[in-house]
Amino acid sequence: MATAAAQRTARADGTAEADAAAHEALFDAAIAADERIEPRDWMPDAYRTTLIRQIAQHAHSEIIGMQPEANWITRAPSLRRKAILMAKIQDEAGHGLYLYSAAETLGTSRDELLDKLHAGRQKYSSIFNYPTLTWADVGAIGWLVDGAAITNQVPLCRCSYGPYGRAMVRICKEESFHQRQGYELLMALSQGTPEQHAMAQDAVDRWWWPSLMMFGPPDDESAHSAQSMAWKIKRHSNDELRQRFVDASVPQAESLGLTLPDPELRWNEERGHYDFGPIDWTEFWEVVKGNGPCNEQRMTQRRRAHDEGAWVREAAAAYAAKHKGATGAADGPARAAGGPSAQQAGESGKA
Repeated sequence: MATAAAQRTARADGTAEADAAAHEALFDAAIAADERIEPRDWMPDAYRTTLIRQIAQHAHSEIIGMQPEANWITRAPSLRRKAILMAKIQDEAGHGLYLYSAAETLGTSRDELLDKLHAGRQKYSSIFNYPTLTWADVGAIGWLVDGAAITNQVPLCRCSYGPYGRAMVRICKEESFHQRQGYELLMALSQGTPEQHAMAQDAVDRWWWPSLMMFGPPDDESAHSAQSMAWKIKRHSNDELRQRFVDASVPQAESLGLTLPDPELRWNEERGHYDFGPIDWTEFWEVVKGNGPCNEQRMTQRRRAHDEGAWVREAAAAYAAKHKGATGAADGPARAAGGPSAQQAGESGKA
């Protein structure tokens, strides 16, 4: 005969299992109904882990992605171009902040995510490990890299996780500006001198294939795509998004007067899409593993910037603590006397 303690344990275990099953059923129903999952909602541990991984990689990509173009701020050919480029790089920093904030709603901290990035335990997009050799590269990044980002990120506005989806709305609007900036820059070069046209063509030749790799490995080799789509974190597979990007880019290249470096690129009437040549996935995986042209340079600069910015973080934390202490001291006497707090008094004054 079971002891009373054993019976209570059995009942508790059964209740816990029933509660978990009920929570999972509600979660599955919300996903099926295309409803948003919010930070305080119950979610499977694997869903939370997947979101942290994806949002962190996205945030890291935004702040690492500032480096290739920041290299050209001091060498922009005009004040107008410099102002545009500075505004774009500032946007990328903002995107990183939105995304780190979204990740924090899942129970992780920004410091933890940055520590993992600096230790090489979290990744960023492979595209940012290529060098920007000429001014035309700034245009190619805007047109191709940000164009690929828009293709990938617009569906994320409907991500099943609320904070991520809402952050993407503003990010996509700003990325659209970045894409138009790059397109306009390449148009100016393409219609300029023969040397400028050649420089634009060279940049497109170098950035085209890495841009196609941005969407990730083929669907049959992607470790996370199927589950992310089932949870409606992603809405389309890697290969679907890659095809969509190619279909949009070909007519744009024609308008620019530039050619895309793929002899197999042609319209397939039967499929209703452009066929394109094989991607060098060996190169992709080498870059992901840290063996790209600029992997070491990018991470060295990121760690240095983080270390040199420590005093800013410390000063901000000290100011916040001082302000909090001052507010608490001001509230204390009023509360002790039975009067309103500083915040209540302020609200009363506003009223």
